[in-house]
Amino acid sequence: MIQHSQNKFASVLRLAESALIMGSLYLSCQFVGQHCPDAVVAIGLVQVVIFLLIAEPSSLYASWRGTPLKDELVRMASVWLGSCAILALILQNILPELGLPRDLFLGWVVLNLLALALWRTFFRIAVGMYRNRGQNRHKVAIAPADQRGFEVGQVIETMPRSGLEVIGWFDDRIQAGDRESPVPADRLLGGLDDLVSKARDGEIQRIYLAFPLSATERVRYLIQRLADSTASVYIVPDFYTFNLINSRIIHLGSLTAISVFELPYPETDWYLKRAFDVVFSLAFLLVAAIPMLGIALAVKLTSKGPAIFKQKRYGLEGQEIEVWKFRSMRTQDNGPVVKQAVKGDPRITPLGAFLRKSSLDELPQFINVLQGSMSIVGPRPHAVAHNEEYRRKIEGYMLRHKVKPGITGWAQVNGWRGETETLDKMENDIDYLRRWSIWLDIKICILTAWQLVFKPSQNAY
Repeated sequence: MIQHSQNKFASVLRLAESALIMGSLYLSCQFVGQHCPDAVVAIGLVQVVIFLLIAEPSSLYASWRGTPLKDELVRMASVWLGSCAILALILQNILPELGLPRDLFLGWVVLNLLALALWRTFFRIAVGMYRNRGQNRHKVAIAPADQRGFEVGQVIETMPRSGLEVIGWFDDRIQAGDRESPVPADRLLGGLDDLVSKARDGEIQRIYLAFPLSATERVRYLIQRLADSTASVYIVPDFYTFNLINSRIIHLGSLTAISVFELPYPETDWYLKRAFDVVFSLAFLLVAAIPMLGIALAVKLTSKGPAIFKQKRYGLEGQEIEVWKFRSMRTQDNGPVVKQAVKGDPRITPLGAFLRKSSLDELPQFINVLQGSMSIVGPRPHAVAHNEEYRRKIEGYMLRHKVKPGITGWAQVNGWRGETETLDKMENDIDYLRRWSIWLDIKICILTAWQLVFKPSQNAY
């Protein structure tokens, strides 16, 4: 019955999205003031076939239980745009006589992309409401009943619309009283033999195994026994004990490996990020060139020393770089010991205090961005002396150098700019690496601009 419902949902999606492709083509014809001749309708049907052929191996119609809506929309957009690219090649090289106007084609691509996104969102909400009423639900069991297994259950229970219902946990050792468990006693349903028995009787549709990596043989034996059931079995390894950065499965010849520390974005996004850095920096420097010259002159006239202070810091891959700033102190600390600025620091000049408070002292770093040693958004570039100190105190601290340091970042928009007197403030940039996306960078840029205007930092001394 559950499998039938899932197939029914997939059939509804296929039919609805095929209709959306044809309907959006018709509306696009109306918008550009053209009628839809038979050839255009035939093109729409060809596109439906291409879309469905790509959608199936892309798992667009597979079960989305537990999958975030964002991931589903990204997959859907990729399938749609990919099918449009294939259709464009066919129309240009194989069927040029059909002659689909470019403005009509582009309008169709955009309109249907929006229609598919809205439809998928609405469908997810409707199915979620249906499942909340007790329909189309999968009964889930988890083993073992330790902290990791308990966390798996908690995550599932925060997604009621997924249709996953945790019936309980199974664990031999806890049942025997060999160790304690965070799982409530009434939800511990027995040992692993009981789990296998219930799975064979069809009482469980999904099983999540959250054993530690050291329990490989136990997991192997349990999976062999569960093979005599129709339950879907999933392994939830405890890789997150290794402080993973952008983990993913990779292939090494005939072997399979899981990356532990890796770049937080794929190579294609690296080029997109670099293009954004160059365009934004050039535009900014063209606008700010004259004000920056004025600031440099003011620094020179109000205190002894250069207008630009170049401090050695760690950049990409831990290589030393020189970060440019307008000098805001009477001293130029750049050795093995660098004391962070604190409130009322006597080293800071009166003009420097204003520059630091308003973040104007960091404007020369846009030159660093053009040079390629920094990015607009990234982890904070700490002085070399501070890096050497904190790499001994914070596990995984040097992972921040898997990417270029940034003028602004996740730490700054969370109010952790300036003095970093506690370790949790230093760890915030590592969280940025785990969460990275191009949209997060855009969000950080917007929040930075808003904070500079309406909510200047109280910690920048």
